[in-house]
Amino acid sequence: MGLLCVVVWASAAAAQSTPLHYRNSGDMPPGAIGRAQLQRGGPLPGFFQPIEILAPAGALVAMAQQGTFEPTAPTPRRAGILIGQVYRLKVTQISGNPGIEVFPTIELIDRIYPPRGMETEFPIPIQITKQDLLLAAEGKMVTRVIYLEDPHQALPVAQQGNEQHWFDVGRGDDPLRAADALGRPVAILRMGGLVPDSSGPDQRFLFGSPPYVPLGSFEEVHHSAPLPYQPPAAGQLPAPGQLPANEVAPSERFPR
Repeated sequence: MGLLCVVVWASAAAAQSTPLHYRNSGDMPPGAIGRAQLQRGGPLPGFFQPIEILAPAGALVAMAQQGTFEPTAPTPRRAGILIGQVYRLKVTQISGNPGIEVFPTIELIDRIYPPRGMETEFPIPIQITKQDLLLAAEGKMVTRVIYLEDPHQALPVAQQGNEQHWFDVGRGDDPLRAADALGRPVAILRMGGLVPDSSGPDQRFLFGSPPYVPLGSFEEVHHSAPLPYQPPAAGQLPAPGQLPANEVAPSERFPR
């Protein structure tokens, strides 16, 4: 079994137009699907699932903590993050595109179950491609759904190194539903043209800067305290079903 992803690219307007007779869809607000998953109970709440963030060569990535972004660093970047929370990233130094910054989000909606003691050897890969970053910088909405493939429907292709196989579901199709048909969705990567305003990111933009654990061993992830976390005050987070405030529209960033 492997972890693959399906991708959809759309304009901000087109991303909200297709009615679905399905409990969840890929264009739901960040955090909505993960929070619903937590209501199932079981070994999901409080579990720091290992992930590995992969960005294009030369690009730098920062995670948010304590209401701001940490210093940027190259990838791969490994961390343990919580299911149902939304983690905001900052991606800079995109090759050939100086000055452009993109702010994706990662939402875990399920965990994986490797052999006991080998948890950190099988992180969920979150791959951010240069093509996706440039589309997001232009104001396009990009959604990647990472799923654990069904061994009976596995793609008959070999995976090389950190390469993550993906395919585009096409305009008007739902990547979450496509991933669900092929396996078990575990994570959603979203990016678009949203950036903080001139005052910088606030807790709403950062979805409260949820805690994460820098990934060493599995014991470090689950027996060490996460990075310091001060829960945001009431009113500082988006209400369920809403996107964060304090953001600038793509047309204001890239005048044509």
